[in-house]
Amino acid sequence: MPVPGETLTPPAERRMLVFGASGYVGTHLVPRLQREGFAVRAASRNRKVLEARAWPGVELVEADALQTATLPAALAGVEVAYYLVHSMAAGRHFGRLDLQAAEQFAAAAEQAGVRRIVYLGGLIPDDADSEHLVSRRETGERLRAGAVPVTEIRAGIIIGPGSAAYEVIRDLVNHLPLMITPRWVRSKSAPIALDNLLEILVRVADLDAAAGRVLDAAGPEVVTYETLMRRYGEAVGRRPRIVPVPLLTPTLSAYWLGLITAVPANIARALIGGLRHDVLADDAELRRLVPQRLLPVREAIDAALAAERAHTVAARWTEGLLMFRGFRLDNAFYAKRAGGEAIGPACPGDVWQVVTTIGGDRGYHALGALWWLRGALDWALGGPGLTKGRRHPTEVRVGDRIDYWTVLAVEPGRRLTLHFGMRAPGSGVLEFEVEPRAGGGSRLAINAYWHPQGVWGLLYWYAMVPAHLLLFRRMSRAMLQRARAVGQGEEIDM
Repeated sequence: MPVPGETLTPPAERRMLVFGASGYVGTHLVPRLQREGFAVRAASRNRKVLEARAWPGVELVEADALQTATLPAALAGVEVAYYLVHSMAAGRHFGRLDLQAAEQFAAAAEQAGVRRIVYLGGLIPDDADSEHLVSRRETGERLRAGAVPVTEIRAGIIIGPGSAAYEVIRDLVNHLPLMITPRWVRSKSAPIALDNLLEILVRVADLDAAAGRVLDAAGPEVVTYETLMRRYGEAVGRRPRIVPVPLLTPTLSAYWLGLITAVPANIARALIGGLRHDVLADDAELRRLVPQRLLPVREAIDAALAAERAHTVAARWTEGLLMFRGFRLDNAFYAKRAGGEAIGPACPGDVWQVVTTIGGDRGYHALGALWWLRGALDWALGGPGLTKGRRHPTEVRVGDRIDYWTVLAVEPGRRLTLHFGMRAPGSGVLEFEVEPRAGGGSRLAINAYWHPQGVWGLLYWYAMVPAHLLLFRRMSRAMLQRARAVGQGEEIDM
């Protein structure tokens, strides 16, 4: 029997827009909506990030709420739009950008005839004064000022891989057996499991009773951040010692987190302002509207860890995926990145030929002494740094060993993804991307991604960044020059 207020239109005939699909919640909401049978359009500022998700049947669009010209195509034919964007990563004044984006999105949604906007905000304490929390509240107000009915779901900590607060807790517990912590570890919250939140987001879009409402979402337990850390420790077999002190101000806390976790600095800084408050919820109405079993904290953590282990295969580097973290849950979810690129007249096929013949006797085209020195240091530590050789001189396939690299993924003619095999505190990925240019020629991008393992992994990364930036710029230019020579008839040395 249909639930009162729910539409009877078949899901497949209804288009749902996930605006901010490359983010943490959006990445999980898209496949969830697909499983419900909806037609899904995923939007992000960077289409390539969406392509890396490899969602079959999902329409991908590039759109930015701050660029109004991109919004009509994203919203055309959409019945429900999930608004999942924020500007915390933009640094200072992100609150002003959030309000501008919300106002422009609401106006474009009205013009497109969207029936409902579902906005995921945050729980707001009565005494909130941080820019992060105030911005989340005002963003909802700005969206509701438009003509399209808005359902605002306010959630606190979300327990799941990629949630910034969860990743802070994970990095701390995995790598600091003794923690000198700020007083905010005693602040209280009601964390919600990712699966519970996704169920809410899917169901409220069809409930007339949820239109124009602000609804709190929470899990079944109210706990402190200290308790969260201890529960995570129980799940992974660690027993952290936590010593709260009054000396760490929000500003000092932000710098402290930047030194010991891989969560992006701007996001960590924005989060800290809200962690000082007790963040509680009045979720009785939402429990009535969307009845479900809410997972307690320990079960939510176990579910998050299981979800990571289950999603392990991708065609290219994707933030947080376990295969790119060396299948180690204690390697950071968020990666550090350094890279270089070059554009030149070589044809893409010739560039791809050069990419697929790296390593072995051919080497890496630039700064060979640096490659040898790093390999020698690894060899001295008992690693494979001086190993040379490959299965085939010109072909690559998943699982191949190229010197001390392992081929993780191959998109012929376009992308080669390698896993770093030397001894180091973390997991490294090197990715080559070949892109044809309009009017001829090619772009070759080389990016290194590093998932650090605790403080030593971060220190290792910062020590290597200068060499990486120099190396990959020179390497990309040298490989394009070599590809041009191949196009003029020179052969690849075997």
